[in-house]
Amino acid sequence: MAQKTVLIVYAHQSPGSFNGAVRDVAVQELTEQGYRVIVSDLYAMDFRASAIRDDIIGDLKNSELFQYGEETMYAWMDGRLSEDITAEQRKVEEAELIIFQFPLYWFSVPAIMKGWMDRVLTQGFAFSLEKMYNNGIFKDKKAMLSFTTGATQTMFRPDGINGDINITLWPLQNGTLHFCGFQVLAPQIFWSPAHCPHMVRTAMLDGWRARLKGLLAEKPLTFAPCELFDLSFQGGFLLWPKAREEQESQPYGITTGHHLGKPLPPDNQTKAQPTDEK
Repeated sequence: MAQKTVLIVYAHQSPGSFNGAVRDVAVQELTEQGYRVIVSDLYAMDFRASAIRDDIIGDLKNSELFQYGEETMYAWMDGRLSEDITAEQRKVEEAELIIFQFPLYWFSVPAIMKGWMDRVLTQGFAFSLEKMYNNGIFKDKKAMLSFTTGATQTMFRPDGINGDINITLWPLQNGTLHFCGFQVLAPQIFWSPAHCPHMVRTAMLDGWRARLKGLLAEKPLTFAPCELFDLSFQGGFLLWPKAREEQESQPYGITTGHHLGKPLPPDNQTKAQPTDEK
C-alpha cells in the first residue's frame, strides 16, 4: 500500500513558538502512524504573499489589462506558473490531508498564508464554476485549520465581545477550503496559550496528540450541498423553491452562512454533526 501524505502549511516566524510546538507534535505523531509528512514553513521559505505578474512565465493572454485570476488559470493550463507555485501545487496533489497551522491574525490567517491560498489555489487547479463545494476538485481530500488565539474562548462566544467563532471561521472554512471541494475537519483551536500556565499549554499539546491518533477517520463539518441550489445564472445560484420549503419547518438555518434568517445551527463550524442528524 502506498504511503499516505499529510501537508502542513505553517506560518509562524519563530521555531520556538507554541505554534511551532503544535506543528512538531503533528509531525511526530503522524510520522509514527506511518504518514509521510511535508511541512511548508512559509516564513522560512520566504514565500512571497503578493499575487503579481511574475507568477506567470511568458506572455500574457491580455497584455492590456492584467487579470490575475484569468492569467494564472491559463498559465496553469499551459504549465507556465512560477516554480514556487508549482512546487506547492505538487504538495497539494500528493496530500490526503492539509493542516493549516497559524496564529489567528485579525480574525483570519497571517498575510503570508493568505498569499499561499491566493497564489497556490489557482482557478483550474483548485476550482472551477463547474467544480466547487461538495462537487469540487479536492472533494476526496481533507483539510483543517489549527490555530492559536490571543483571546480567550469566552471572548469568541455568541455573547462574547468578539462574537461567535463559527461566524469568524465561515469565510476560511466554507469560502476557501470547502469551495475547493475539501472535506473540512473541525478546527483545532488553542485558546490564548500565551496567557496560560505551562501545565495548561502542555495539556493542550497532549489533547492535540490524542486527537491526531484518529484524525483521518473523523467526520467532516457539515455544509450545504450544491444539489440544494439552482446552479445557473438564470436561477441566480439560489436555493431551489422545494429546498427552501423543506427548510421552513427546521428550527435552525442550514449552515452558519445559509441561516435563512433563522438561529444559526449550533457549532456548525467548530464541531462535526452527529451522524443521526440531517
